[in-house]
Amino acid sequence: MTTDFRCSSASRDVTESIEGTASTVRSFVLVENSGPWGVEALRDARVDDEVKRRLRSLEAGHGIRPLLIRRHGGGPTRGARIFAAHVHRDRPWMETAQLGDLRELLDLDLPALAAGRSVGLAPHADPVFLVCTHGRHDRCCAVRGRPLAAALAEAAPGQAWEVSHIGGDRFAPNLLVLPHGLYYGRLATPDVPALVAAHVAGRLDIEHLRGRSAYPFPVQAAEIYLRRHLGLVAIQPLPLQEHGRHSTESRAVFLVDGQRWAVRVRSELGQARRLTCSAPRPSRPLAHLLLSIERA
Repeated sequence: MTTDFRCSSASRDVTESIEGTASTVRSFVLVENSGPWGVEALRDARVDDEVKRRLRSLEAGHGIRPLLIRRHGGGPTRGARIFAAHVHRDRPWMETAQLGDLRELLDLDLPALAAGRSVGLAPHADPVFLVCTHGRHDRCCAVRGRPLAAALAEAAPGQAWEVSHIGGDRFAPNLLVLPHGLYYGRLATPDVPALVAAHVAGRLDIEHLRGRSAYPFPVQAAEIYLRRHLGLVAIQPLPLQEHGRHSTESRAVFLVDGQRWAVRVRSELGQARRLTCSAPRPSRPLAHLLLSIERA
């Protein structure tokens, strides 16, 4: 294994597409921790062991993704900010609280998120911008993520955070925007002001969009293809009427202004290669090909 290998550079070199590559997650719990995070955040970070076990159980038992967050630049903090987000396909929402001690998290009904129920925190209406800078997990996230985090901290003060591993290291720098569950990849610092302004105005950055985490991979890609075809950039999800898969082909039907649109996508494994900087062996990434878009 060469020490100078960079997965994000390799992905760009083979012009790998980013559509349909967002992690498939419906619920998130974000916990402030200034770090260091180590290789595996919920194993190595300096967090109370009982709190760690509770957070790990959320993913193992309920499909809720726990992530650690910190302000760019680090430094000591009083207590910890937490967020609970549910990426509902039609009505995503988020709640927040400032805890005096992280052990207060043990008293919250966090598994309620899996069913889309409130955890009992204060509603949070503003978007939260989360840049992966987890360099101990993957070098590309640090090298490419930290400059983006600095730009976001300036463009969206109070709304921008660094976040532990969120997936798709080879598309670094990666950005997750909650509560809509939007994953972006291959952003550059000059892109930041326009992206923040677009989100504040309720618009997407289609060029860098990897997908919406509430959808399966092929449906993520289908939504992006349809948006490009119709020129749709409003941030709200397109109502998904139906979707199904047969072999390598998927069909998703969305409702747009009262009209049903059917998108057909083929999803197949590509050529084997190393997908992360530390991958011990090659893997075959899933790639999507648009087959057709037509009125249903």
